[in-house]
Amino acid sequence: MTSDFPFLQEIDVIHAQTQMAGYWGEQFSLTDSDIEQLYNHFLEVEEPQTIEQLAMTLMTNRVNEELRSIKRMAKGHVIYQPQNEYQTGDKLLFPAMEFMQGTVTAVREGFNPDEGSFNVISVDTKKKNLEFAANYQAAHVLNVGDGVKLEDLLDLDANDLYARFGESVKVKLHQELSDHSDFVELGSFWFVESLLLDIDAGHLHLSEAILEMHEGGPLQATDILTHLDFDPATGDGVQQFSLNYALLKDNRFDNVAPEGQFDWYLHRLEPDGVQSVPGRLEYEPIPFERDLLGPLLLQLERELDDEWSNLKSIKTTEPAQIVLTFPHRWAGTLPINSTVRSLLNISGNRRQRLVFIDDENGEETEGWVVPDRRYIFGFAKWFDDHKIPVGGYLHLSPSDKPGVYHIGFDRRRPQREWVRLATVTDNSLKFELKRRSIGCGYDDLLIVGTEVIVAVDALWRRIEAGNRSLVSLLAEIFPSLAALSTQDTVHAKTLYSVVNMLRRVPPGPIFAELVSNPAFQTVGDHYWIFDSSRWQKKSK
Repeated sequence: MTSDFPFLQEIDVIHAQTQMAGYWGEQFSLTDSDIEQLYNHFLEVEEPQTIEQLAMTLMTNRVNEELRSIKRMAKGHVIYQPQNEYQTGDKLLFPAMEFMQGTVTAVREGFNPDEGSFNVISVDTKKKNLEFAANYQAAHVLNVGDGVKLEDLLDLDANDLYARFGESVKVKLHQELSDHSDFVELGSFWFVESLLLDIDAGHLHLSEAILEMHEGGPLQATDILTHLDFDPATGDGVQQFSLNYALLKDNRFDNVAPEGQFDWYLHRLEPDGVQSVPGRLEYEPIPFERDLLGPLLLQLERELDDEWSNLKSIKTTEPAQIVLTFPHRWAGTLPINSTVRSLLNISGNRRQRLVFIDDENGEETEGWVVPDRRYIFGFAKWFDDHKIPVGGYLHLSPSDKPGVYHIGFDRRRPQREWVRLATVTDNSLKFELKRRSIGCGYDDLLIVGTEVIVAVDALWRRIEAGNRSLVSLLAEIFPSLAALSTQDTVHAKTLYSVVNMLRRVPPGPIFAELVSNPAFQTVGDHYWIFDSSRWQKKSK
């Protein structure tokens, strides 16, 4: 019967192992031979390579290696095809059965009403004896014609393999190369550390001097290399990779380019607000019970989107909307909150320099990203020029160029508005409402100003030195703010805005104090009153 013979089972096509999805799947890993071949590839091309190029090289090597192995196995053997005749002693190769080898030990006649006459050969495969058909003239996928070549039979095409499996190979290759100390990744390129140029102390000192001549930077490696004495026979790619790698390991230099690029700047010539965090932005985490915040307060926390609230970023194609708070207005910075973080392509560099273009007049502002402290420095003049108030609405959107963004604000004709103005009396903030000209859209619950910034700064320093508790600050500022309302109420957003004049605090700890202390009582819609009879003053 046809089912008695393995060759008559349903077979779609003959595959080499490298043609199978499982070969490149979870079990795929680099061998010592792969590492050696990639190393030799770098020696041959003498240029950094992308992970795509390396994956293609690896896959091509694997395909060629398997083909060579199959050819070695096939030497002295005949590729089995059912249509051919075979004699006792013939050595056969069965590609459809994982390239099994066998020797014909017997030939007999066979017959099947559906198939007609044919021969049956017995084959010793060293593991067991199997029977196959020979002189079988019916149509069959294994009957591929005369003069068949292994290359044609296996259809070994590395380009097709890369199109099908390249993405998964790239991921695994990246993981494994990262674990090999001699392979180095910079941006989107890889190279071998032992093949890099020797960048000595003299080269680094000269690079520092070149950047200093250019006011700190930014300069690319190509700009610096024109002043360094390297053998012109060495490829440009190797020179740039070697210099970038050396500068990256030296703390005197910062790569301030977008992800995957390299622009160098002298760290000591970066603005003061980049080298050290402006005092108003320093936040020491305050532990609080987050479970105290119900859904409404959590929603308000999301609306305020403070950078230290640790909110999850939500990707959007819309411009990022920012409400300017007192600390950032004072420091001339923008927060890297969840909204801004989702918009910016923030690199993994210690610092990053971006360009912000005013969407009204096209003027450029240099912004410095300090990712670990969650702010972008450089907007003091822009805030002053446009008279942006605390509580003012700003917006950011990306341009079509990497590292360049558009910035603007809610422009409107200036008109006189009622604004909370802070003064300092008896070492505490007091508030009054006064009319001031405002030419920017703003949140009236957050807007607050002062005409005695020196006195407010002095008070802030005293509070920092005294390590005042958050709840005591709330109790101190509440009565003066409540006096501005006929209902003696203060909105939670206003408390957040004013507290941040004296201490950098995100909304969460403030809201938790309001909920947990009986002196503060909610009256709905996030408005609160202060019951002094329930207040027990605490000092630290």
